Amino acid sequence: MLSRPKPGESEVDLLRFQSQFLAAGAAPAVQLVKKGNRGSGDANSDRPPLQDHRDVVMLNNLPDLPPALVPSPPKRARASPGHPLPEDEDPEERLRRHDQHITAVLTKIIERDTSSVTVKLPVPSAVAFPPVFHRSRDTQGKSAISGKRSIFAQEIAARRISEARVPSVGEVVPNLGPPEDPSLVAFLRSHSHTQEQTGKKASEEQRPGGLSANVTKEEPLMSSSASEPKKGDKLEPEAPALALPVTLQKEWLHMDTVELEKLHWTQDLPPLRRQQTQERMQARFSLQGELLAPDVDLPTHLGLHHHGEEAERAGYSLQELFHLTRSQVSQQRALALHVLAQVISRAQAGEFGDRLAGSVLSLLLDAGFLFLLRFSLDDRVDGVIAAAIRALRALLVAPGDEELLDRTFSWYHGALMFPLMPSQEDKEDEDEDEEHPAEKAKRKSPEEERRPPPDLARHDVIKGLLATSLLPRLRYVLEVTYPGPAVVLDILAVLIRLARHSLESATRVLECPRLIETIVREFLPTSWSPVGAGPTPNLYKVPCATAMKLLRVLASAGRNIAARLLSSFDLRSRLCRFIAEAPQELTLPPEEAETLSIEALRLWAVAASYGQGSDLYRELYPVVMRALQVVPQELSTHPPQPLSMQRIASLLTLLTQLTLAAGSTPTETISDSVEASLSVTSLVTWTQVSGLQPLVELCLRQTLKLLSRPEMWRAVGPVPAACLLFLGAFYQAWSQQPSLCPEDWLQDMERLSEELLLPLLSQPTLGSLWDSLRHCSPLCNPLSCAPASEAPPSLVSLGCSGGCPALSLAGSASPFPFLTALLSLLNTLARIHKGLCGQLAAILAAPGLQKYFLQCVAPGAAPPLTPFSAWALRHEYHLQYLALALAQKAATLQPLPATHAALYHGMALALLSRLLPGSEYLAHELLLSCVFRLEFLPERTTGGPEAADFSDQLSLGSSRAPQCGQGALLAQACQDLPSIRSCYLTHCLPAQASLLASQALYRAELQRVPTLLLPVPTEPLLPTDWPFLPLIRLYHRASDTPSGLPPTDTVGTAMRVLQWVLVLESWRPQALWAVPPAAHLARLMCVFLVDSELFRESPVQRLVAALLAQLCQPQVLPNLSLDCPLPGLTSFPDLYANFLDHFEAVSFGDHLFGALVLLPLQRRFSVTFRLTLFGEHVGALRALSLPLTQLPVSLECYTVPPEDNLALLQLYFRTLVTGALRPHWCPVLYAVAVAHINSFIFSQDPQSSDEVKAARRSMLQKTWLLADEVSFLSAGSPAAPPPL
Repeated sequence: MLSRPKPGESEVDLLRFQSQFLAAGAAPAVQLVKKGNRGSGDANSDRPPLQDHRDVVMLNNLPDLPPALVPSPPKRARASPGHPLPEDEDPEERLRRHDQHITAVLTKIIERDTSSVTVKLPVPSAVAFPPVFHRSRDTQGKSAISGKRSIFAQEIAARRISEARVPSVGEVVPNLGPPEDPSLVAFLRSHSHTQEQTGKKASEEQRPGGLSANVTKEEPLMSSSASEPKKGDKLEPEAPALALPVTLQKEWLHMDTVELEKLHWTQDLPPLRRQQTQERMQARFSLQGELLAPDVDLPTHLGLHHHGEEAERAGYSLQELFHLTRSQVSQQRALALHVLAQVISRAQAGEFGDRLAGSVLSLLLDAGFLFLLRFSLDDRVDGVIAAAIRALRALLVAPGDEELLDRTFSWYHGALMFPLMPSQEDKEDEDEDEEHPAEKAKRKSPEEERRPPPDLARHDVIKGLLATSLLPRLRYVLEVTYPGPAVVLDILAVLIRLARHSLESATRVLECPRLIETIVREFLPTSWSPVGAGPTPNLYKVPCATAMKLLRVLASAGRNIAARLLSSFDLRSRLCRFIAEAPQELTLPPEEAETLSIEALRLWAVAASYGQGSDLYRELYPVVMRALQVVPQELSTHPPQPLSMQRIASLLTLLTQLTLAAGSTPTETISDSVEASLSVTSLVTWTQVSGLQPLVELCLRQTLKLLSRPEMWRAVGPVPAACLLFLGAFYQAWSQQPSLCPEDWLQDMERLSEELLLPLLSQPTLGSLWDSLRHCSPLCNPLSCAPASEAPPSLVSLGCSGGCPALSLAGSASPFPFLTALLSLLNTLARIHKGLCGQLAAILAAPGLQKYFLQCVAPGAAPPLTPFSAWALRHEYHLQYLALALAQKAATLQPLPATHAALYHGMALALLSRLLPGSEYLAHELLLSCVFRLEFLPERTTGGPEAADFSDQLSLGSSRAPQCGQGALLAQACQDLPSIRSCYLTHCLPAQASLLASQALYRAELQRVPTLLLPVPTEPLLPTDWPFLPLIRLYHRASDTPSGLPPTDTVGTAMRVLQWVLVLESWRPQALWAVPPAAHLARLMCVFLVDSELFRESPVQRLVAALLAQLCQPQVLPNLSLDCPLPGLTSFPDLYANFLDHFEAVSFGDHLFGALVLLPLQRRFSVTFRLTLFGEHVGALRALSLPLTQLPVSLECYTVPPEDNLALLQLYFRTLVTGALRPHWCPVLYAVAVAHINSFIFSQDPQSSDEVKAARRSMLQKTWLLADEVSFLSAGSPAAPPPL
């Protein structure tokens, strides 16, 4: 028998085997038969048979070169031999006759007659869908099929193979004839057994719970006989039968052959594991986004168990939902996005609370959810795109935020808002304080343009989205795909959120090609088919209020954007169309018509706040007057409709802006031609608005009647406040008309005061509003402004998804909008008619207002600066400023009570340190009026200086001259108050551009208003230590100017700052409660570091000495901590080292300078300061000649407890031995060093280390050098140290 080829044998061996086979003459195992050509029939039947039918490889006859690549002639179709083609038949007709396309098949379908068939309903089952079929559930011994086919196809193929009756080894071996080679039979048997064991092992490895690899292997096929038990083999126990919830019946359809492996999914789920510990578990959510408890047991028909991990638990984890968004089935992708959107909405609403560890939004953003949504927007399936847009809206838009901003639009400066962008600025923008935010937003840094979207999104989600071409994609969805109403509203809501981000984002929305054109054309048409009540099936070619709101938000971002919207998109005709008709006449659903009218009025009001769109007033004057005349009728409805109240308030806000436009005149030429054509030529004249006052006053009288009815008062909402604001603007514009007689408006103000305002101020119900200020104040309730749990820093929101409580600043029972508007009107009247000031200022005596001011001034924790707190505090600061402005006007005419004056001054100081960006004008006015007014310092006339002098005399060891006393310094400071004010106005004012923009807003200079977006509220305008600000700037200027500063500028600024700080320390200590005593000490050190001659000036010496005495008072000194971080100072030890250098160089033994050097050397402070002096600045000891009698603190602060730092003790000993420390050079430190050395030498501590004992022994051996010093203090009296 010839041997088979073995691995490793070459081609020469194969040829040798072939020669041996041919020489043996054995019959081949395979007979080679060559068939003829099918198309040639019997044409080759006459060909002679092959001479040599053996399969011989002939290498010699092969050509040396491959054949040339010559194209073969085209083949022509031939007819089958049995089916010749008729020559006269048309081929096209033949193809049509034999067409098997689906359309041809469907035309031949004949419905089967089912009239006599019995209909059986399916048996109800407790399970819903089958679980995923795993290969590991295959039966043992079943052959594996190629991985290129589906699992069920592999099962069918395996079954067909098993039915093919493959003969077993025992059947095959006898047919081989006599067993000439027994080893061959043993090999075949062992190979069959090996295949069986291999299949069994693979099945065990793929069971759940074992390690599973994501590699698909092609396993060999196994016959059915290989798994059958053989004779002599031990029978293995069979697998337990499937526990099916139903009993199988053969009569069921397709159940004649039961395939149990396909019924695994009908089994019951594993039992639910109960949590035995407090270990955290994976969060799972329902299809509605609800967080499911770990031990909740839900039925399987809800579809919440289709996952591999933790199969017994209902719900899906975020990871599984992420995985499902990449499914090939579009419905699964849409479902996953829908569930994620629901999860985000519930998380922002605060439904999860503390049930989850961490933030869901932060987790999703870190996992790349933002770009998953962006990729899903590029899907081809409309359902997936709709789900992605809904999820994007849930992520970006907080519905409560928009409701809050819409509801407060008609408040005092309610149209202004902070940008919803992160407050952390890039490093390249930190040094650009002088640049206005609007100008900064118009440009984009090159580094930002080069940053990839993920890096941008990590800092700012909106910037990251805009970098992914989101706007063109949204435009494509609106313009091409024509989605449903829900998708359209979602897209518009996302665009509104993008526009609220910043001026840059709003500009990009405006400049996206064809985006605004598409929105205006499709969703703000001037003519449309009537739409009835109920949901609108299609929003295209139907007016949409959300589209109008988008334009309003875009216009709020900047005056240039508003001008472009009015000029380029034909908004005039649309505003006329939606305002000219009453909401009930717009043939739209009632709620949509009301909202559309509201947004149209608000858009016009925003444009009018820039001085634009005023020409529409001439065209719509009859419409506006008619709408204003029906307001009393709408206010009398019971109960008032919220949307109607919002529309009335929006109308009044529009009239307020138009009235202010009538009182303003263009002050400078506008460079932009578009703005010039819209602003200068469209001013409203006074004649056009003069007739509005009686109608608005009638509305105000009607609403004030509801003040005693709290429910009705809350229902009318912002209407009373809007009426008051209009009256204030009306009288302001009236007083600015040069051609009119002042007597007319003065008499009308007196009439309004007597008939309306004074009776209002005396009503008890108004006092209840003042009493509720403390309950609704964010300052008095800091916890109400706590940041939301779902508030990632890269995605800013106001956090109002859950709504605002009634007793809050933005709640329905808030007194802030009405009282702020009332104070604004009273300020306007008091400024124009000073004779009414005293009567109107009586409102400030309300007990509720006094208690509110006392609580605001009291030291306490300030609310954290969050987006919502910044918004709320800005409105609260408006009320405080207007109250203080009215008090200042009253104080100029008649003296205020001392207690009230001191309270108002403390409130002004607190407000000045709290004002946020955008309120630069208010800070400027406070510095001009309330802060540095003698009328608000009643202590100057009520014994304040005398009390200070008496306190000095009671101070232990005080020997100060009368003219140098604290009382004389305070009296001089009061006389120099105008100079002090000038100093702070010079050094504390914000950037000029910001001040001008804020001034234009608060003074209603419409032609100068650049934007209604305020600067980002990163921090308050002034630091907490703003009284030291001029001195700090003086120190920095001196550090940057090696030649020194002019003496007059330096001395004058330092004196004014020290005077003002002394006034605050003495009479308003609560104004500096936020500045730690260590910061006070550091600021006093700056006086000596500014110049080498400044501290020698006698006024500066007296003021610094008085402030040092304040700092060393017994009630203040324990709070002096030099280890805590200080504002504006990186390291106090570094400052002290610099201070020692300066002292050693220029002090010349100045006692005041030396007192500041000695103050940080107290025993309770860090040893670093003492080591710095005795180790690096030993030469300064000779200049520290401050006597013990002038030491501002007790000597015990330096000697108790005994020093335990060995290095410092050795320095003490060395300076005493070398004579660097002598009693007549440095008496204070000489006494301190001798006391510590004496205590150390005679210490009897048995627990001392060997190093300490050796140092003590060494010092004892040298005590003969320090005989006087060692005996010093032995009597316990350090008052008079002996001479050396």
